[in-house]
Amino acid sequence: MKPKRFWNERTRMMLTLELAVALPAAALIIASIWHLRNIQRENAVEALLQRDFAHVLAISEKHMNQRAYELVDDVRTQLPAPGDTCSEIMDRILSSHPYAAYLFVYSPTSGLTFRSQPGRVSDPDFAKEGTNFSKMADGWFKMEFDDVVKELTYRNRSGPYMFDANWTMRHGQHMYQSYALFLLSDPSTGQKAIGGMVFDADFLHDRFFPEQLDANTSNGPNESSDSANRPVMMLHARHDWTPIATSEGWDNGEPEVERNLEGAFPDLTLAIKMRGTTFAATANRFMRTNFIILGGLSLLLIGGLVLTYRSVSKEMALAKLKSDFVSNVSHELRTPLSLIRLYAETLEMGRMVSPDKYQEYYQIIRKESERLTALINNILDFSRIEAGRKEYDFRETDISELVRNTLESYRYQIEQQGFAFQENIEPVPPMRVDREAIARSLVNLVNNALKYSQDRKFIGVNLYRNNGSVKLEVVDHGIGIPSQEQDKIFEKFYRVGDPLVHNTKGSGLGLSLVRHIVKAHGGDVSVDSTPGEGSTFTITLPVGVDQQASKATSA
Repeated sequence: MKPKRFWNERTRMMLTLELAVALPAAALIIASIWHLRNIQRENAVEALLQRDFAHVLAISEKHMNQRAYELVDDVRTQLPAPGDTCSEIMDRILSSHPYAAYLFVYSPTSGLTFRSQPGRVSDPDFAKEGTNFSKMADGWFKMEFDDVVKELTYRNRSGPYMFDANWTMRHGQHMYQSYALFLLSDPSTGQKAIGGMVFDADFLHDRFFPEQLDANTSNGPNESSDSANRPVMMLHARHDWTPIATSEGWDNGEPEVERNLEGAFPDLTLAIKMRGTTFAATANRFMRTNFIILGGLSLLLIGGLVLTYRSVSKEMALAKLKSDFVSNVSHELRTPLSLIRLYAETLEMGRMVSPDKYQEYYQIIRKESERLTALINNILDFSRIEAGRKEYDFRETDISELVRNTLESYRYQIEQQGFAFQENIEPVPPMRVDREAIARSLVNLVNNALKYSQDRKFIGVNLYRNNGSVKLEVVDHGIGIPSQEQDKIFEKFYRVGDPLVHNTKGSGLGLSLVRHIVKAHGGDVSVDSTPGEGSTFTITLPVGVDQQASKATSA
């Protein structure tokens, strides 16, 4: 036996798939996995989240400072020159700006003018707080007026305010309070004074801080993601973890990133975290999701390669079958043509002297021409089916007569090959069928029985009615068909792997045409076979099906 070559079409196909698709895709997946491993090892996702959140904190601090400057600006711009400042004007300013708890002006000539929010002077805690703050401010400015003026003059280049903070007692608890100092001067005299505004502790705690934190988190990263994992913020004293104010959704977890505030709110720390999770958990989820995606892509790649391999293998097998079909058909055509030519030339030369010989040669020529016609009809039918142009002419037909006449024209060939022939044709009701197509189906089944029978040469044809249908059976005692191949024999070009089948020339179209014809008549074709025992092919046609005459049925 000739050894199988290693380098064949299948090998080349697999190598092409690997070089064109598999290797680049596998290299990309491996590189992605290696990159993800590096990210995981270096905690790059956590570092990226920390950097983004630190940026959010910086922006949040800037927004809070800007808003505080705007509030102080509204008060400062309404203060008159130091020499014109009086209690009535200051009370009016405080009444129109309820976020300001106290307002004061200090000059060396007139001393400290200190006013409290008019609507709250009856509150004992508030009054006591104002008294303490005014005493502290008066003592401080008397001793350090010049230094504070110098500091405000220096700061005025970048901002007109100097902020400081203190803690006050409100409602039985310590509360944060911020105040702003600014420089005032009289344009006519050049007299300088120190002005100041104290933010109300309740305003900061109840309104300003929560509103600012909520506004900053709503514009932060993951704004459109699941609210369970959105960023949340809180403010606390620099050396105390107790929250002063929190954004909506703060769950008392440990902050991931912090920033010590400067500017309008010194001694406070702004903290941020992810609600309901941590940076480590987020990074793990990110890695897990990407590994799952890569795994899915790998499976899709493998599945795609398998499907491509199967599809290409099937196309290659089909191409081989077509090649074998062309070869077999060429042989099938050559044999009858050669015989017809040989016997025709012999008759033309007039060498026959016996009338019996003439008759024998005429019969051989007729038989081979019929064989040639049947083969050509099969090929033409197959071509029409493939092109979707096959049409059937349904007419009222006596099936018993059609089967009997078809077998009668084939009886001579059956007996000449030494086959025992048995027919059992029962009366059945007339049916609307294509006479030529049904006859061709029967001839194809009988031809297969003739070809694939060895020592036990028997053909039986049965026609009978059974349960609302008409059954046409062709029985032989030939080589039989393995069970695993019985569903495949009705496919085009398919031939059973038995050596006798491959040594017997054929087109591989007969059973495919039989199935198409029977399906077009609303019926079915089946086979019951045992290797070495023979086969029974059964055509089942339904009785009473209303087929339309001249109905076109595509493949």
